[in-house]
Amino acid sequence: MRIATYNVEWFTGLFDEHNRLFNDDGWSDRHGVTRAQQTQALGAVFRALDADAVMIIEAPDDGRKHQTVIALQAFAAHFNLRTRAAIMGFANDTQQEIALLYDPDKLTVSHVPGGVPTGPEGATGAPRFDGVLRIDLDVDASEDLVVFSKPPLELNVQTNSGFAFHMIGAHLKSKAPHGAKNDADVMRLGIANRRKQLAQAIWLRGRIDEQLAHGTALMVMGDLNDGPGLDTFEDLFGRSSVEIVMGHRGENELTDPHAMRALSQRIGAVPTTSRFWIAQEKRYLQALLDYIMVSPAFLQRNANWRIWHPMDDPDCWHDTALRDALITASDHFPVTIEFDD
Repeated sequence: MRIATYNVEWFTGLFDEHNRLFNDDGWSDRHGVTRAQQTQALGAVFRALDADAVMIIEAPDDGRKHQTVIALQAFAAHFNLRTRAAIMGFANDTQQEIALLYDPDKLTVSHVPGGVPTGPEGATGAPRFDGVLRIDLDVDASEDLVVFSKPPLELNVQTNSGFAFHMIGAHLKSKAPHGAKNDADVMRLGIANRRKQLAQAIWLRGRIDEQLAHGTALMVMGDLNDGPGLDTFEDLFGRSSVEIVMGHRGENELTDPHAMRALSQRIGAVPTTSRFWIAQEKRYLQALLDYIMVSPAFLQRNANWRIWHPMDDPDCWHDTALRDALITASDHFPVTIEFDD
């Protein structure tokens, strides 16, 4: 069984208002890449992955102009992919949904959100992900209200062999200080955004603890937009979102070998899953942002991870067509896990 997580940069821009692929020479939302080029590159990547399911981060939006499930199924049909069924959870207003594209001949999948629904007043603990969390972010004895801009997707999954597990797809909010006008604004917004992201990580970890307490086989995957040593605020708050979600060095710890390797060292090479152009520095920045964290049930089934990085993975590098497709398709690269089902 092969499961993937893949952040597809502005997937929604490849579809018209009827959920059909443009697949033309118009510009995509990726700099210097046409819609046809990005579409064909994505088709090549999905075919090469040959996954039984792909958790798509930044899936086409679900709203007035697009329907996520219909768009993804149209994409799968266009490239004759066996992952031809799609499912999503709570829609959001960021034009970047979280959805699963999967092979219905191999998997049975259902959306099963956990936690209690909340009103605008929120709730403590781990309420439903489309609700509001009450939590004190700055130790001022006053609770703050936190929401997910992209509510995580919770699914029950069962393979044909009968292996059942819970899957959570997540995309935590970026810490970029948008709207900053000066250095003081950058610091203020950066700290505020980091607090919110850590609150989301704590919220997600609360659901993880609930599932593990019931002995559930669990897979948590997606773009956590964070990692050890990624920014200067980590020293201020002590832990990254990755450590909170994974349960680093604590009870009920999830496993992701790439995250564990990064957390074990402060200096030296670490795995990376994304590549961004830094205009002011005229160079690319690479970062470990995408993860697949699992409970022990998957380790017992011989779990094996792979980052499909076109410059780091030898098979991707030597396959020129795949290498070019991975670079053209998105600023993130897929991560896969294989296990005995």
